[in-house]
Amino acid sequence: MHITALASLLALPALSLAAPTVKQVKQHTLGVKHSPYAPDHYDPYDRKVDSQAEGLHPEPFRNGKGTTVLGPRNRMREQQDPDMVRPPSTDHGAMPAMRWSFADSHTRIEEGGWTRQTTVRELPSSNQIAGVNMRLDKGVIRELHWHKEAEWAYVLSGEVRVTALDSDGGSFIDDLKEGDLWYFPSGHPHSLQGLGENGTEFLLVFDSGGFSEESTFILTDWLAHTPKAVLSENFRLPPELLEHIPLSEKYIFQGSIPGSIDEEKPRAFKQSKLNFTFNMLDVEPRVGSGGEAKIVDSTNFPISKTIAAGHLSINPGAMREMHWHPNADEWSFFIRGRARVTIFAAEGTARTFDYQAGDVGVIPANMGHFIENLSNDEPLEVLEIFRADRFMDFSLFDWMAATPQRLVRDHIFANHPKAAKEFLKRVEGGGKDVIKKQYYKSPEAGKELEDLREEAEEL
Repeated sequence: MHITALASLLALPALSLAAPTVKQVKQHTLGVKHSPYAPDHYDPYDRKVDSQAEGLHPEPFRNGKGTTVLGPRNRMREQQDPDMVRPPSTDHGAMPAMRWSFADSHTRIEEGGWTRQTTVRELPSSNQIAGVNMRLDKGVIRELHWHKEAEWAYVLSGEVRVTALDSDGGSFIDDLKEGDLWYFPSGHPHSLQGLGENGTEFLLVFDSGGFSEESTFILTDWLAHTPKAVLSENFRLPPELLEHIPLSEKYIFQGSIPGSIDEEKPRAFKQSKLNFTFNMLDVEPRVGSGGEAKIVDSTNFPISKTIAAGHLSINPGAMREMHWHPNADEWSFFIRGRARVTIFAAEGTARTFDYQAGDVGVIPANMGHFIENLSNDEPLEVLEIFRADRFMDFSLFDWMAATPQRLVRDHIFANHPKAAKEFLKRVEGGGKDVIKKQYYKSPEAGKELEDLREEAEEL
């Protein structure tokens, strides 16, 4: 919002002696080229820097402060997370890490597939949700199993067949593709198998940060640890026929290529009354000026009682508006692009993190934040996931619009009536703009922005 520039300029006299002059600020905002990591670079507004796209190496200089790094460095890692090296001036206080990359997780490699997880052990702030990234090649099976936790999943690529059984003995089989979901409540047995030429890759989400993929209840593991005499009685078979069952879990293994669902249905198949799957990308989106959000929770996917989610498509340069979630921590998975997120934790504490594809982010419930697309050329795609039955958020913009103007003015612009007038004009009418377009780059911003700059200089 253009008022940010006005408010920042109004505050210039209160800055330190190293603060930029109005001339320096105006040169910067009018596009005069400066290296954003140079010792003499001034930016009191803490604009984003897409260091990866621009091939820049972050340095700890900010508005005349800081100095060089003399010791050993991991420049590639610094380039991925530039706001760790040169954080915004608004960052303050101690906050635990809220970022983890699946690239840093241990990968368990199996026959025709692999799996890696992000839990509270990898990311201590991830105490409500755990995530597993899994790949199954063509015909490869994630064997029949169940969990203590509920399982929600998003298909990232390829095709997959799922099977499940409900507590009334009803069976379920479905074939899914990219953008589809499944949800298996706690204790419900199920299986997964890669289809098509390339199989599948998906994100699994569990409603406990303490989940471990290693603690799954697996069919072959159970059989291997049950006396053959008991198995013989249970299945009414001579124990000799059970001599060659697996001696340990199979977990992920190459299976035979399945036929159609109708061909695969067993004689005892009874269609479940529950629908364990859902197509997320077919949901009617909440459209913003800079992108859209597709929301799936128990209101449109009734079986999903413990996981709610939003699929965000954020246009180049746009941002998920400033907001917070009152009912659960946000567990984000970044599918495509690069993002900047500042988390406000109250008590004067805020910290900025940068994310890219394959990263996980955690934002505790009620902490204010935004998600800004770092790139002005590429879209950003991200999943917001919550351990909740409903997707809920509060918009800062909407809150300001719904609050009496006098009250807003007294809080923010008590001594600046012109700034107050512009701010209140901007929020008038309210309404959530779930993803905001990049205002400064829009054609209508030009003249209006210059007029505001001139007013700010006069003030």
